[in-house]
Amino acid sequence: MNSINVSIRKTNTKGEINSLRTKGSVPAVIYGGKNENQKISISKKTLKVLLDKENFLSNILSITIDGKPENVLPKEIVWDPITDEPIHIDFLRIVEGGRITLEIPVKFINDEKSPGLKRGGVLNIVRRKVELKCPTENIPTELIVDLEGLDIGSSIKISSIKLPEKVTPTIQGRDFVVATVAAPTIIKEPEKPAEVAEGEEGAEGAAAAEGGTEGEAKAAEGDKKEGDKKEGEKKDTGKKEDDKKKAPPEKK
Repeated sequence: MNSINVSIRKTNTKGEINSLRTKGSVPAVIYGGKNENQKISISKKTLKVLLDKENFLSNILSITIDGKPENVLPKEIVWDPITDEPIHIDFLRIVEGGRITLEIPVKFINDEKSPGLKRGGVLNIVRRKVELKCPTENIPTELIVDLEGLDIGSSIKISSIKLPEKVTPTIQGRDFVVATVAAPTIIKEPEKPAEVAEGEEGAEGAAAAEGGTEGEAKAAEGDKKEGDKKEGEKKDTGKKEDDKKKAPPEKK
């Protein structure tokens, strides 16, 4: 359990709260139980160290106020939308004998000892956190799931996770799944079109070339005949003109 020192604050206006933040402190409130809400401030540097630790919102803290320790649970953090810095935090006072509802993170271990994962299986996490009802004196920081010996097709249900005494899931009446070891996903590539055999491709090319040569020869022969015909017509016309010139004039 982490222990931190805080100070009682007597800020009443927005300006006083902003001044407190400028000096490197974060305003906070402790509420719950039979005692009145307590206004406090905590060093931003100390708070950021705690925030960097895993499962901050499910860890009980011991806060010392004027030399008197008190157990609290972080409940809500307000962040600055521009700087992304914490600007306010609420703490729930832990009362002995009470019960609280929390979302507890799930931690998976021994993945290297899972036959299913070794064969390429995938750990499909259904719930990264599980909501539990816990006695205030027995709040787990995390739920441990051991993957040792699990093969493809195995399911990890809430009943297979060992819970602390008097800790119960908020979901009742069914043994819900937390994670599964699923078969690997195989991506099937599209089939390539069948390629034309080299011999066939060569034969088709030769046939096309032969057809082209034959057609060119016929076209050339046709052009030659057409030229000879026109040349003959020109010669006949020229001969007729010459005969007209040589003929004697007609007698009247």
